[in-house]
Amino acid sequence: MKRIKKSAFIPALLLVYLAVMAYMGRDKLIAGNYLEYFGILVVTLLCIVILFFTLRKQEQVRERRRREAEEQESATKKSQHDTTPDNK
Repeated sequence: MKRIKKSAFIPALLLVYLAVMAYMGRDKLIAGNYLEYFGILVVTLLCIVILFFTLRKQEQVRERRRREAEEQESATKKSQHDTTPDNK
């Protein structure tokens, strides 16, 4: 089973939360407070987008470091294997 990445799961969850809050706050929209209603929505969406890109960048850096560590470990094992004397 494929694992859902944190960079996709958390922002998606926050988007659902935002949709619920937008529905609950529709009274402000009906009352004519358009700037406040849409301002809050836009700022929140901006924060969610920034969070998405930040989490994705962290995952990419973590994956790159993991690959580099594996490559270094395999190179170290290979060099140790090449330098061991043969018992003849």
